[in-house]
Amino acid sequence: MMKNSADAAYSQPSDKVAFWYDPRKRSILYQLGILAMVGMLGYYLVSNIQTNLERQAIATGFGFLEKEAAFEIGESLISYSAADKYARALLVGVLNTLLVSFIGIILTVILGTFIGIARLSTNWLVSRLAAVYIEVFQDIPILLQLFFWYALFYEILPSPRQALTPLTGVFLCNRGLVFAVPEFHPAHAYMAFAFLAGCVSIFFLRRWARKRQAKTGMVFPVFRVSVGVLVLLPLLAWLAGGAPTTMSVPELKGFNFQGGLNISPEFSALLLGLVLYTAAFVAEAVRAGIQSVSKGQREAAMSIGLRPNQVLQLVILPQALRVIIPPLTSQMLSLTKNSSLAVAIGYPDFVSVAGTAINQTGQAIEGVAMIMLVYLFFSLTTSAFMNWYNKKITLVER
Repeated sequence: MMKNSADAAYSQPSDKVAFWYDPRKRSILYQLGILAMVGMLGYYLVSNIQTNLERQAIATGFGFLEKEAAFEIGESLISYSAADKYARALLVGVLNTLLVSFIGIILTVILGTFIGIARLSTNWLVSRLAAVYIEVFQDIPILLQLFFWYALFYEILPSPRQALTPLTGVFLCNRGLVFAVPEFHPAHAYMAFAFLAGCVSIFFLRRWARKRQAKTGMVFPVFRVSVGVLVLLPLLAWLAGGAPTTMSVPELKGFNFQGGLNISPEFSALLLGLVLYTAAFVAEAVRAGIQSVSKGQREAAMSIGLRPNQVLQLVILPQALRVIIPPLTSQMLSLTKNSSLAVAIGYPDFVSVAGTAINQTGQAIEGVAMIMLVYLFFSLTTSAFMNWYNKKITLVER
C-alpha cells in the first residue's frame, strides 16, 4: 500500500522545475552566453584596434572622403579629375563595377542559355562543341583567363596606326575597340523615354496575353509585337526630334583615336573573361533544369501540335526555371564578386579605386569596410530581385 502511494507521488509532476531542466529556458541561457562571448570578443578587437591606431598616430573615421583624391582614373562614367574628392573617386569605382557586372550578367544569361540548350541538341557536333566549351572554361581559373585575354589585346592586336578595320568606322587595336556613335542630340533623350515606355507597355501586354491564353487557349505573338514596339516607338521619337544623323567618327590623331566611343582593352578583357567563365556554369544549370522536366511533358506538347520552339517556350522552360533560378542566382553573385579581380589587369573598379585611396590615406579599416558594404549591397540586391522573380514564376498547384 505504501509502495503504490510512493509511486503515485513520484509520478506526479512538480509545479516547480529547476530552469536547467527546462529546454526552453536552457536554450535562452545558452544564447545569452554566446551573445555575451561575442560581445566581449568584439569589445576586445575594437579596443585593440583603437590602441594600435593611437600608438601609430593614425587618424580614424571617414573624414578623408572630403579630401582631394589627387589621382587620375582611366575610365569613368561621370566627369572626374584628380582635383575631385575621394568620395567622388569611390563613386566612379562603384559605377564602373556596376557597369561591368550589369552587362556581364545580361551576356552571361544569354550565352549560358544558348550553350545549355546546345548541350542537349540531337546534333552530335553541336552537342560536343557545347560540352568542350563547358569543360574548358570551367576548368581554367578565372584569373588566368583574364590574364590571357588581357595579353591577347596588348600582344596580338596592332598599334592604332595599324589598327584593324573590320567595318567602316570601326577600329580594333591594342588601345581597344573604337567605333562611331551618334553625337548627342535632344532627340536621343526622347528615344530613351520611348524605349522605357515600350518596355512598360510590353510588360502589360505580356500579362494580357497570358490571361487571354488561359481563357481562350489562343497564343498571342508577344515576341514579334514586343520587337516591333521596341523598334517603332524610338523610331517615331527620332523622327519627331528632327531625325538627327550627325555621327562622332573616330579619327587617328597622334598616337590614339579621337572621337567615337572607345572600349578599353581592360574593360574588354574583364568582360570577356567573366562572361565566358560564368556562362559555362550557367549552361550546366540550364541543362540540368531542362532535363528535370519529364519526357512525357514534351511528348504531350508535341501531340497537340505545338512546334519545337513553342514546346521549349511554353512547356519546358517555365517548369525548368524552378530548377535553374537558384544556381543562376549564385552565378550572378559570383560574377559580381569576381569582378573585383579587375585590379589584376588594371581596370578601375571599386576595389582598385578603394585600394588606391587606402594606400594614399592609410585608412585601411575604413576602406576595407566600404568594400565589404558595397559588395554586400550588390549581393543582397541581386538576391532580393532573383528571389522575387523566383516567387513570381513559381507554378501554383491546383
